[in-house]
Amino acid sequence: MSLEEKILNDFKEAMKAKNTIKVSILSFLRAQLSYVALEKNKKALEDADCITAIKRLIKQHQDSIEQFKAGARQDLVDKEVRELEILKVYLPSDISEEVLKKIVDEAITSTGAAGIKDMGKVMKDVLARTAGAADGKMVSEMVKSRLSPSPP
Repeated sequence: MSLEEKILNDFKEAMKAKNTIKVSILSFLRAQLSYVALEKNKKALEDADCITAIKRLIKQHQDSIEQFKAGARQDLVDKEVRELEILKVYLPSDISEEVLKKIVDEAITSTGAAGIKDMGKVMKDVLARTAGAADGKMVSEMVKSRLSPSPP
């Protein structure tokens, strides 16, 4: 079963269970997935496309939480946190740092990267290999540290 189908099934179950928060966030997520499918001119999305859309929504929720905290709106912070937890269920579990180091090293070797100027090639390779299971910021920092010349 694809991730898109799982989201649809969970949406139907949430509607039957009258779980309004889950229905609301999954409805919004399904709308985002429809938009991505329309953008890519596809009927069904691949899991990687779904994961990208979910990560985008998670980022928006995290930004909203920060803004609501700054505005002392704990009620809205609580709502966003509950929705965020629902979204995180659909992401693959994060790759451990050790496994990510191996993947980065393999990507550097396979792309023939010689320095920081090759960071884009390595990043593209690593993100393709991890298929959304690794945090982009962590990957970026790791690739940068591996490609930067070490101080004498």
